[in-house]
Amino acid sequence: MTARTLALALVLGAAVLAGLIALLLVPRPIAPAGDAAPGPEQTPAPRWVAPAALPPSSSAPSRAGVAGRVDADWVTAVAAESGIPVRVLAAYAGTAIAKHGERPECELGWNTLAGIGWVESRHGTYRGASTADDGTVSPPIIGIALDGGSTARIDDTDDGAIDGDAAFDRAVGPMQFIPGSWANWAVDGGGDGVADPHNIDDAALAAANYLCRAVPTLGDEDSWRAGIASYNSDPAYLDAVATAAQRYADAAERSTTSR
Repeated sequence: MTARTLALALVLGAAVLAGLIALLLVPRPIAPAGDAAPGPEQTPAPRWVAPAALPPSSSAPSRAGVAGRVDADWVTAVAAESGIPVRVLAAYAGTAIAKHGERPECELGWNTLAGIGWVESRHGTYRGASTADDGTVSPPIIGIALDGGSTARIDDTDDGAIDGDAAFDRAVGPMQFIPGSWANWAVDGGGDGVADPHNIDDAALAAANYLCRAVPTLGDEDSWRAGIASYNSDPAYLDAVATAAQRYADAAERSTTSR
């Protein structure tokens, strides 16, 4: 291999690694029967999902970070209607508020983040995990080894520091980042000075930053589909995210009209 060929291979490899945020749990999507591919009597998945209405901001934030930015009463009402855990919904909604303030043209809806979070980890509840008050999901949600069997092969990039595997990378946390991608997108969304892929505030904000960099906007069908495909290009994954995101937008609307 010539030096020029080697350099090109390294550049392409780095680009691919940076673009891979979440690879398989076991297998993906991990949706239960209610989110299965539509049969003859089921409604097809929507082609895309518009951003849900921006949640109201808190007049007196109760905590640092993105989760403190959203109105607590709104979170309580929408969590009850949607089934999303209160602490996790606060992270999705607060991230949407933060991103709207920074990049309003991105039009990232909290419901899109929630749709991804549902498919990736059941909002941090996969295999009995739960989210603490500080946003940390435990026990840690760690995907299968990306050893090239049923997944792309990604050799270890972090010496097992965040995924516990020194041979191959594994997707980690509630939004399922692989270590190489987390190295590129790590962010402190919780305001505690630490960027942790196992923390829902950090992971949600990192996912938002990634999506708003992948496409200029998520406010139209083509762009939304391209953004979700950049996260995971499997058509079944896109259908599962769209179905969940629409369900959560509808739940928020019902909770708002009933108040």
